[in-house]
Amino acid sequence: MKYARLGATGLTVSRICLGMMSYGSHDWREWVLDYDEGYPIVKRAIELGINFFDTADVYSTGMSEEVTGKYLKEFFNSRDEYVVATKVFGKMGDAPNMQGLSRKHIMDSVDASLRRLKVDYIDLYQIHRWDYNTPILETMEALHDVVKSGKVRYIGASSMWAWQFSKAQYVSCMHNWTRFVSMQNHYSLVYREEEREMNPLCEDMGVGLIPWSPLARGFLAGNFSRVEGAKTIRAKTDQFVLDWRDVDFDVRDRVAELAERHGVTPAQIALAWLLQRPAVTSPIVGATKLHHIEQAVAAPDIALTEDEVDYIEEPYMPRPIHGHN
Repeated sequence: MKYARLGATGLTVSRICLGMMSYGSHDWREWVLDYDEGYPIVKRAIELGINFFDTADVYSTGMSEEVTGKYLKEFFNSRDEYVVATKVFGKMGDAPNMQGLSRKHIMDSVDASLRRLKVDYIDLYQIHRWDYNTPILETMEALHDVVKSGKVRYIGASSMWAWQFSKAQYVSCMHNWTRFVSMQNHYSLVYREEEREMNPLCEDMGVGLIPWSPLARGFLAGNFSRVEGAKTIRAKTDQFVLDWRDVDFDVRDRVAELAERHGVTPAQIALAWLLQRPAVTSPIVGATKLHHIEQAVAAPDIALTEDEVDYIEEPYMPRPIHGHN
């Protein structure tokens, strides 16, 4: 496994991040693996050198954090050996203050996440989305305070407009508060809208990109047929799946062609492309089978030429923004 610093920080993470949304409870999503089902996959990921794990309080309504904490405690000898990231924003109950990015919800949520993860601190605490109902001043001060309290080491953000991210960073700079060090945005060969503003902004600021859905919910790995449609439970039921266009299949076909040339899988080519993009530190891979993680950890070793990159990028056409809400 190769490692890299997260953006401009001194924090070192594996170049593949294991997405823990895949582990928790079937009751939340049909395709999610329970603790026992996910055990061999997480164990293998750690054996292969992954030290970076991303979850969120809302995944399986807290259960993902619980199983993540169990896995990490069992498979690592020391807290210093791994980097755990989680998120705050999503609805965690029916009461009015059990969602969003208010000071109250952030303070309540960080303590709840610490309890579920069974850790003394969270390495990377991320806002899951932009909160239109809370002033960003309130959010950034609360995040700064959880860092200064020792409960959080670094803070990050997820999908939003570039102007929103810039505003948040500006507010922190003006008050000498903790700034975001990472951006978890929607980015893959079939969703490249982030290349317009967010990615260049992050590169300029020294913010590391840790893209979600790097394989487009498995589309780039072949879980959706041009003729037959969805092939897997997740492809059939995932609410975040894009509407696939003919041009997306054209991209996928070129990825498959290039994979055959290299003697690897399409998923590995898609990840290798992403790992060569500016500012990308560690794509988040949601493995639900052993071979998913074994293929993913080999992707950083695949080098694509400029001509190969141009070939798989060329069919792409702009699409509506997806994933900000």
